[in-house]
Amino acid sequence: METQIKASLIALLAAIRRADGACILAEMERLDGWLARGQADGTLSPQLEHFLEKRSYPKALQLLGGDPGSPAASPGGRPTPG
Repeated sequence: METQIKASLIALLAAIRRADGACILAEMERLDGWLARGQADGTLSPQLEHFLEKRSYPKALQLLGGDPGSPAASPGGRPTPG
C-alpha cells in the first residue's frame, strides 16, 4: 500500500504545481481512501497515518523515501525549505 500512497503523493504534488484542480481532487480522494483502508486494517505506521490525516503531504512523501524538495513534488515548483 505504501507504494501506491507514494505514487499518489507524487501525482498530487505535481498536480498542485500545475494547478490541475481535477487531478488534485482525484488524488486527495485516493489518499483519503488509502488512509481509511490503512486505519481499518492497521497497516499504516502511526506517523504516516498522522501525516495523511493532517494533509502534511510533503512530510508523508519524505517519510516514504520520496524527495518533497524536488520540483515535481513541491507546490509551485519551488524546493521546500529544509
